[in-house]
Amino acid sequence: MKFFGTLFLINFAMGVVTGIVQEFHFGMNWSEYSRFMGDIFGAPLALEALTAFFLESTFLGIWVFGWDKLSPKLHCACIWIVAIGSNLSAFWILVANSFMQHPVGFVINNGRAEMTDFPALVTNPYVIGEFSHTLFSGIATAGFLVLAVCAWKILHDEASRHAFTQVLKAGTLFTFIGIIGVMGSGHLHAQYLAQANPMKLSSMEALWENADPAPFAVFANIDQEKHQNTSEFLIPNAFSFMLYNKPTGEVKGINTLQQEESKMYGPGEYRPDVTGLFWSFRIMLAAGGLMMLAVLIAGFLAWTDRPLAIPSFLHVLPWLLPLPFIANSVGWFIAEAGRQPWIVVGLQRTADAVSPNLTSTDVWLTMIGFTVIYLLLAIAALYIAVRFIRHTSVRSEEGSDI
Repeated sequence: MKFFGTLFLINFAMGVVTGIVQEFHFGMNWSEYSRFMGDIFGAPLALEALTAFFLESTFLGIWVFGWDKLSPKLHCACIWIVAIGSNLSAFWILVANSFMQHPVGFVINNGRAEMTDFPALVTNPYVIGEFSHTLFSGIATAGFLVLAVCAWKILHDEASRHAFTQVLKAGTLFTFIGIIGVMGSGHLHAQYLAQANPMKLSSMEALWENADPAPFAVFANIDQEKHQNTSEFLIPNAFSFMLYNKPTGEVKGINTLQQEESKMYGPGEYRPDVTGLFWSFRIMLAAGGLMMLAVLIAGFLAWTDRPLAIPSFLHVLPWLLPLPFIANSVGWFIAEAGRQPWIVVGLQRTADAVSPNLTSTDVWLTMIGFTVIYLLLAIAALYIAVRFIRHTSVRSEEGSDI
């Protein structure tokens, strides 16, 4: 416990130092993006710090140091507040990110974007899609972690077996809801993208030419330089059905959208990394499908009160824990790489937002430094979590609910 508390203090101190360094670095390297968009982008990030960061850090501290001092209900309430704060933090960050994807509620005044309608910024339709998808992704990720721990404890801790069989029942329902929510929110957001950012959507499918009905490509050899697929395996009508809930409906191709954006914004390359988006989307779908299969099997074992009926599955389940993190990572790649070459779609290109005083050496040192720091923190956190899981038993009477 003392070690855990010490680690928390170190983590908090490093967070403060990181913030100071970022602020100093930000002030020394005021980017063109900040000059142009800072008035809008800063508002939701400031609200994130005021309404979420302090809420999370305060009650996480109470939860850690009150482990043996608070009543179980009060201790549980603290971590619920942390969870609420985390999702509130995600909301404000996604408000800022959604402006980059679909700018609303602003005017251009003297070469700067100025906010004119804060409610429009908060109710941006892009926020709804991104936040719902992120919320359910968090539920699915947390639930899958619970399933992995349950599998290990059922296999290796006989004293805790009954308790974790009950937890497995609740965990499968919780994770199932999360995965269904991810699929549903993702589907609705994809339909919204057909109007809001058709280039991103068509790039995810490597659809180069207009199609009605549009197929879904299971596999494709993509030639980005020639703007075509040299070979592909297609499911007819499937892409149109995804977007219009019927087997017909035109979807504009990447090449057509390139021509339209060139006329609208001037000459340039408006096609994103089609290969990266195409395969990232399929990795996300594959990871989600494997997670759903694992949840259904785990649910069957738990709800039939036969958790050890397939011991090989319980051995495999903890090793599947990276799946939600892989899905989340490629999902964010789709969100951010899909808006390229824009840092704010239609308003400012990424190339025009580069900090003039920032060198490649600065970028590499920053990336390497933060990667090393957070890698060490991740290793320490994993060590503590695994040690706690291995050496903590939860005993319960037969027939009781946990």
